[in-house]
Amino acid sequence: MRIDIISVVPELLESPLGHSIVGRAVKNGIAEIHVHNLRKYGKGQRLQVDDYSYGGDAGMVLMVEPVFRMIEELKAERRYDETIFMSPDGETFSQGIANELSLKENIIILCGHYKGIDQRIREHLITREISVGDYVLSGGEIPAAMVADAIIRLLPGALTDETSALSDSFQDGLLSAPVYTRPAEFNGWKVPDVLLSGNPKLIREWQDEQSLERTRRLRPDLLKL
Repeated sequence: MRIDIISVVPELLESPLGHSIVGRAVKNGIAEIHVHNLRKYGKGQRLQVDDYSYGGDAGMVLMVEPVFRMIEELKAERRYDETIFMSPDGETFSQGIANELSLKENIIILCGHYKGIDQRIREHLITREISVGDYVLSGGEIPAAMVADAIIRLLPGALTDETSALSDSFQDGLLSAPVYTRPAEFNGWKVPDVLLSGNPKLIREWQDEQSLERTRRLRPDLLKL
């Protein structure tokens, strides 16, 4: 899989995409991540990519031309399955969307900045808009890193134990069961006996019960979907 991210401040993406599971996946050739500085197509000495909005609203808006030229350059080299814009008014990102995107081959993610982007970009260049929540951030870089991380950890070989992702929260529409590790007792706090039983059937039944109970208690909205 290849993910191309377009940003005005690409430095914000260096750390989250260069370490841990994502960093190892890139190093091992499981995924490619290429971050592109939109100012490559900026104008003048300041490499300007934004301007005041028509209508007089406060805030600067990313201009259509540099975004068009950057996306045009990328599409000249390969076919892309999705061109995604990270936006607070897009569809809310979920594990289901991550699963879907992990099956794609090439994805472009456009990070907004300032007040937003020229609407013509959204109408003519974007195939999907994704939000990470009902709030506004300074730019789309952190959300883009979140989406890339969620996708890449699902790719075969990205995790040491490939079955690990199957038991993550939301994979089956529920929260995951509690997890424990050694020691079996600390400070009087004990690991549930069933997890020490060595009986896979009983352990699975306990995990299913705990998963459902936690979802009822913490995220009852998930049970209504």
